[in-house]
Amino acid sequence: MRKRQVVLRRSSPEEPSRSSSTASSLTVRTVRYGECQKNHAAAVGGYAVDGCREFMASRGEEGTLAALTCAACGCHRSFHRREIETEVVCDCNSPPSTGN
Repeated sequence: MRKRQVVLRRSSPEEPSRSSSTASSLTVRTVRYGECQKNHAAAVGGYAVDGCREFMASRGEEGTLAALTCAACGCHRSFHRREIETEVVCDCNSPPSTGN
């Protein structure tokens, strides 16, 4: 399951500018939940994972309790490794380079 979070951040006059031109940036964060890391043998002092490779929401709409349960292994989403991909795109006001 892929969950996408978009954060819009614009530089304000109080913040120091990193470049000489006025720029706004767009930060796109993609959250993905990888393999399950729940230790099913913790009660007996061992270590065993179930082998679930990726979180898949079981049923229900985004934001419901049912959407937080994995359809493959039945574990809560918090047991799956969280991977965040961040991409920052800068929209500068400078003219494009001509390569001269």
